[in-house]
Parts: sequence; structure tokens; C-alpha cells
Amino acid sequence: MLDAAAELDDLKNPPSNRLHDLKKDRAGQHSISINRQWRICFVWKDGNAHDVEITDYHR
Repeated sequence: MLDAAAELDDLKNPPSNRLHDLKKDRAGQHSISINRQWRICFVWKDGNAHDVEITDYHR
């Protein structure tokens, strides 16, 4: 999914991705949902996802 995206807005579909910008200590990162607990967090730069991690950042 991340590799197929040509631009960040491509990740808004499906809406269940719940793409959003992160704040505070994760400012500059974006997140899409895997399920209620887990997220894929990444930095979007030059048309690609970088520093990709799967995390429960609410812990």
C-alpha cells in the first residue's frame, strides 16, 4: 500500500486507513490504522514513505 502510493493523499482511501498527521514527539510523521490498537507510522518525503514502523504509539 505504501509503495503503491504516488502521493500522501493516495493513502486516504480506503477511509478505514484513517490517515492523519501525528503531533508532539511524533510531529512530522503520519499514521494509518491497521486495527484498533496498531498503526503504521512513517515519514512522507520525496513521494515515498520512510522510517516505516508498526507500533502502538498510544502506550
